[in-house]
Amino acid sequence: MKKIFLSLLLSLAFTHLFADSLDIKIGQMIMAGMNGHSVNQQSGILQDVKRGIVGGILLFERNLNPASAKKSLQNLTTNLQNAATIPLIISIDQEGGQVNRLKTKYGFPVMPSAKSVGDRNIDSYTTEIAGRIAQSLLSCGINLNYAPVLDLHDVRCPVLGKRSRCFSANPEIVAHLAGLYIETHRNQGVRTVVKHFPGHGSSRTDSHLGLTDVSKYWTKKELKPYEMLIQEGVVDMVMTAHVVNRQLDQSGLPATLSKTILQDVLRKQLGFQGVIVSDDMQMHAISSNYGFEESIKMAILAGVDILMFSNNISQSNNYSPGKIHSTIRQNGQARFDQRKRIDESYRRIMAFKQKLTGSR
Repeated sequence: MKKIFLSLLLSLAFTHLFADSLDIKIGQMIMAGMNGHSVNQQSGILQDVKRGIVGGILLFERNLNPASAKKSLQNLTTNLQNAATIPLIISIDQEGGQVNRLKTKYGFPVMPSAKSVGDRNIDSYTTEIAGRIAQSLLSCGINLNYAPVLDLHDVRCPVLGKRSRCFSANPEIVAHLAGLYIETHRNQGVRTVVKHFPGHGSSRTDSHLGLTDVSKYWTKKELKPYEMLIQEGVVDMVMTAHVVNRQLDQSGLPATLSKTILQDVLRKQLGFQGVIVSDDMQMHAISSNYGFEESIKMAILAGVDILMFSNNISQSNNYSPGKIHSTIRQNGQARFDQRKRIDESYRRIMAFKQKLTGSR
């Protein structure tokens, strides 16, 4: 009954109630990190959720109460959802291995790295680990996982290969195992984001720290896992990489800000029609080179549907949903092309949310 009600609510929001509300449309495009492991009626983030100026929440280890991690996380996500007129995307980076917010010390099960899963390359084991991750998320009210990683393994990559975040160097193995992760998550009622498009695995530097150029190292086979899974129709969301790839865009813009990469390659060449979410806009590859307002404008015009601001990057300014929202709104009012893009993104996000709250 609850799922039917939520689906009906989303349908109304999409077709009638909020059809002409620029504020609501912009709010759905914002994914924000928050502080603390609880909210009350005075909490800024709870007020932002009630006002509809944020459509998604990104959780980190800092949002867990060590004394009662699972229970406090359940309470947090329930309180956030109850405050929302349109159901929230509540998301986390839970790849397993080193990218692991829900650690065993908080009472969660062991969740191995993608590389250890890929080294075994056994379907039953892959499904077991993916199910373990998805069940842990679902039990805490988390409905979106920023996984699986589709990057190809290269030990020279400091942020992926050296941290065992990739299944394999073989694109067919990556696509197969990632497909099992996606299917298993979906069967549990959790959706997934594949990343980092158009391929970060060959990078030699970390885009958290500065501009990362993969032009000399990237090969076309890095697109293969995306191509295979998009053709299978199982990809709900794609996360962009903050990497420069002059093989795909000679302008030298990072993929997150590149219309050529997101529209010509991802949308047209690969045929992806789902939601595009940026990697963290506060990572220094973006924030230190393009600035807050300009990067938001460029990302939206390039084709990003959801802008992520984690408020979790060292030596980066933090931004409230209200600040992000007002910046997008100012651009959306002033530019027809920006308003058109907002409308497109809103339609994709609402279609995704109808799937998120509907049947598995």
